[in-house]
Formats: sequence, C-alpha cells, structure tokens
Amino acid sequence: MATTSNSYTSVAIIGAGSVGCTIAHTLMLRRVCAEVRLVDIAEDLCKAQVQDLQDATYLTNVRIKYATPQEAGQSDIIVITAGAKQKPGETRLDLIEKNYKVLGSVLKGLQPINPLAIILLVANPVDVLTHFTQQMSGLPKNQVLGSGTLLDSIRLRGLLAQRLNVSDNSINAYVIGEHGDSQCVAWSSATVSGAHISLIDDISEEEKVEIGKLVSGKANAIIKAKGFTSYGIGATAANICEAILFDQRPVYPLSCWHEEHQCCISLPAVVGRNGVVTQIPLPLNDKEREQIEASAATLRDQIAKF
Repeated sequence: MATTSNSYTSVAIIGAGSVGCTIAHTLMLRRVCAEVRLVDIAEDLCKAQVQDLQDATYLTNVRIKYATPQEAGQSDIIVITAGAKQKPGETRLDLIEKNYKVLGSVLKGLQPINPLAIILLVANPVDVLTHFTQQMSGLPKNQVLGSGTLLDSIRLRGLLAQRLNVSDNSINAYVIGEHGDSQCVAWSSATVSGAHISLIDDISEEEKVEIGKLVSGKANAIIKAKGFTSYGIGATAANICEAILFDQRPVYPLSCWHEEHQCCISLPAVVGRNGVVTQIPLPLNDKEREQIEASAATLRDQIAKF
C-alpha cells in the first residue's frame, strides 16, 4: 500500500454518488494522492459529502475539497462516475443514450483539461463512454481509459481461489472483452502460479460457462438486492489511480483503444504514469478469439448509432 504521495498530486472525481464517494474514501485511506476533489451538479449534496468525508481525514493526511469543474480539469487524474445508474434488469448498453449526454456536459465543464491528465471512466457502459471520451477530450488515446473488466477479473479470481483453495494472488486469469453481457473468460491463458489451471482442476466446459455467468451476473445480483454497487468498483478504481500516480506498471484488463478491433475494449495492458504504457498480447484459442471479435462488433454497433 502507498504510504505517502510522491509529490503534490490530485485526483478529481466527477459524481458524488455512492460510487464516487466510495472511490474518494478509498483514495483517502490508502493515501494515494495529496488531494481529492469532488464535483457534482448537485452542489448541496456534493458539499455535504465532502463535509462527511472530511470527518474521516483524521486517519490520513489526504485533503478532500469541493471543487469546480474547471479545478477538476486541472487534476492529475479525472475519474468520471457521473451518469444514470443501472436499474435491475437493465444492461449496461441500455445506459448509452442517457450517459452520452451526461458525458458531453461533463467534458465541456472540465475545459481546458490538463494536457497531462489521465481520465478514468467508471460510468457505464464503460467501453463505449471511454471511446467517446477519447474523441471529445482532446487527450491522446493512451491517457483515456476505462475500468473495463478489471473488477470482473477480480471476481473471477475470487471464485477460482475458493474452488482451488489457494490465494487470489496466486491466480492469473482474465475476463476480457466488453464490460457487459458479451464478455468472456480467457480460460486458455488461466494459470495458478505459472501452472495452467487445467493441471490443477479439470473444469468442464459446462462448469466454465456457469462460472462465466456467475461473474458477469454478480453486479446485477447486487443491484437487485441493494440498488447499486460501490465497494468493489470503489476499490478497483482507487487501485488504478494508485498504479498511475506511482507508475507501478501492473498488467490490468482495462478498456482502452485497440487498433485491431477499432474500439475500446478490455484486454491486458500495462498501466503507469502516462496511462496505458503498452498492451500485452494474450494467447487465445479460436473460440475465445471469436468471442472477442463478437464483443468488439457489439461495441462498434453501439458506437455507430451516435
């Protein structure tokens, strides 16, 4: 865990709802940056959230402040969570029309954006919104990324860790593609401390399908019961910010531009101070390649409507 900020760094969070404030709280507790800036169109709510979060700063030396969109635009990292929430039974792609309009308004308010800033999309549908943000922000593509399937991959590793009775950190397995219904598990490259997972447990094709459904359906199950998700994505987004600000260079399946697929889609990428440092080729079998191509086609179709 980071203990101090390596310089005066700031993270702006656009959207003071459950997700945005959970990210802010996690950033504070992990001392990822010097200052967290919270922005929301609902000013009274945002100011109240800031006041509440400030009461927790006695545990940390991180400052939290209510900020204007222009102040947020000058931050080192700009995390966009603002947008309509996913309702029970609604797909992430159903949110496009609503959140496309919200995104345009947000990016207009941030101008002029710090040319060295990294924009992290958390709002859904994250892949499509990442694509539009790359177009609208004026920043290089490597500086605009989405949380993608990192949380899905964390969920996958948790399920496999329970099944195999090993630590999550011993498992290297990715959910790839769209952060949504067309995502898939890259079973052909899944390993446990370097050993292919098939050498540890002979998981049948039927079981693989079921595990994939459990992973992709977990968010909906949580939303159905409590109305939203916040802790998992809050921790994930804060972890991405930490990797960026401290130039840690982990390999994460984040949503970023892939020339081959002509869209933003989640495949392993190295993440550092400049955003996406490089992309890592992932060995896939024929079925998985077909699934990725189908997932990319779904995203391109949605983007083309705008």
